[in-house]
Parts: sequence; structure tokens; C-alpha cells
Amino acid sequence: MIAQERKRMEEVKVIELKESVFADNDAEADRVREDLRSRGQFLLNVMSSPGSGKTTTLTRLINLLKDTYRIGVMEADIDGAVDTDHIISQTGARAIQLHTGGMCHLDAGMTRTGIDSLDATGLDLVFLENVGNLVCPAEFDTGASKNAVILSVPEGDDKPLKYPLMFEKADVVLLNKIDVLPYFDFDLDTFETYLRQRNPNCQLIKISAKTGEGMDQLADWVRHEIDLWRA
Repeated sequence: MIAQERKRMEEVKVIELKESVFADNDAEADRVREDLRSRGQFLLNVMSSPGSGKTTTLTRLINLLKDTYRIGVMEADIDGAVDTDHIISQTGARAIQLHTGGMCHLDAGMTRTGIDSLDATGLDLVFLENVGNLVCPAEFDTGASKNAVILSVPEGDDKPLKYPLMFEKADVVLLNKIDVLPYFDFDLDTFETYLRQRNPNCQLIKISAKTGEGMDQLADWVRHEIDLWRA
């Protein structure tokens, strides 16, 4: 297994991100956003805990959208290239791996480095799969057009109370793994009540990345947001 992983990493383009490029992250994020807008490119920043289903969700979503949009993916992790290898093999999308050098988030400077390394010229839609946790990524504006947060049913319905900033920053919240709802003590009404306390305006979409349930609705949301972005 170790030898196979080393071979995969040799085949995947890996970008080492050792430190932030700009101190003024918010200003740089605005510049990144405007640069993307001027090129008509939509960047969706996807955040969640490890194991919530980010990569599986992106794989399903890309396959629903790739006939309409030219798509690129930036996979951010402390180390490894497993997710990038999966995206390339399962979708054919252009993808690169971003290594954060131990940092638990991406900021706008890192995002710009990733976009430049991805060679995003000609792409319509770029996904940024942020480092997996519900704390640090919410604190740094990446310059994304929109932010998506994935929460999986096994994580519990109380997470908007425990990690408020993450859910406050979300434009869309994806409740994943709804196919296992009968097996977990997860109350949908309680979750939505907590979510609306933190963010009354975000879109909530219930999905199962494994079975495909709700994924058409998510794809429609992305298409709508891209149209608004371009307008």
C-alpha cells in the first residue's frame, strides 16, 4: 500500500504551500474574487470534517456538471494525494494536490498559488476542497465565489452550536449521508433549528453522496449560482 501511494503521488501534481503569501488576507481575497469574476470563473470552497464525504460528493457533482462546464479541482491536505488521484480517475477533471505544510486551512494567498498552479485558464468552475476540520478553514477568506459546508449525519445534529463560525460562513449547507438517518440519533428538526439560529439565509440541501439522493438539487444550485456570478 505504501509503495502504491508513493507511485500515485509521483503521478499527481503536488504544490507545497509553506506559508501565507500576503499578510492582509481579506484584501487579497477580494483581489482573488475580482480576478475570478473578470475571467468568468466560479470558485466553490468546500469545507467539512474529515470523513464527512467531501471527495465523494465532489466526484458525484463533477460527473453531473462536466458536460456543461470545464472543471478544475484543488485538493488541500496536510499530506498525501489520495483525494486528487480519486478525482482524476473517477471524473477526468483537471486536479492538483495542495500540501499545506502542517497548516489546518487555506487562505487567499494559498488559493491564488493553487489557481496559478492549476493553470485555470479556460476553466468555468473550480472546486477547492479545503483541509478537513470545522474550525480553521472558516476563519480565512479564500477568495471563493461561494462557500459550501458539508455535515454528515454521524457527526450529530448539534454541530452548528459547537462550530458557529463555520455555519455562519456557509452559503449552502449539505447534510450528507441521509441514507443512514435511521441508524443514528440525529434529529432533522433540531439540526435545522440550530442551523437557522446561526445562519437564517443559507441554502440547506439534504444529500447522500453514496446513493445520489439530492445530488441533482445540488447540481441545480451550482448552476444557478454560476449564472448569478456571471451576471
